[in-house]
Amino acid sequence: MSTRQIHVFISHAWSYSEHYETLENWIFQERWNVGQALLDFQDFSIPRSNPIHNATSSKALQDAIFNQIARSHVVVIPSGMYAAYSHWIQKEIDGSKAYNKPIVAVNPWGQQRKAGVVLSNADIGVGWNKQPLIEAIWQLYYARNK
Repeated sequence: MSTRQIHVFISHAWSYSEHYETLENWIFQERWNVGQALLDFQDFSIPRSNPIHNATSSKALQDAIFNQIARSHVVVIPSGMYAAYSHWIQKEIDGSKAYNKPIVAVNPWGQQRKAGVVLSNADIGVGWNKQPLIEAIWQLYYARNK
């Protein structure tokens, strides 16, 4: 059985929230495989031990986000929280585009509003369910890393 190491950046619109923690557990704490491939998801989000929300400038914030995105294979962004976190999410979308990283838009459970800017930039959109999320991450990774 082969192992595929996949670097995932989760949007910080969910940092320190139940949604973020749920995604983190689904992706990084469970064992996943596709066929004969074992999926080894690595967390390339900004670590809680070194948050960047206190960045001294917009440029410092952008550089920190872009650095993590550049080293990721797939970016996961919420589709229902754009208004509250538009500054962060827009930087994450810009970084994803700058480094040609695919985006999975996730609609949180029960969210009625979906951000058009996130969906229009996403390669795949999924609902609040771990199996479709993992399949979307795998699909985007595999399409670029065959």
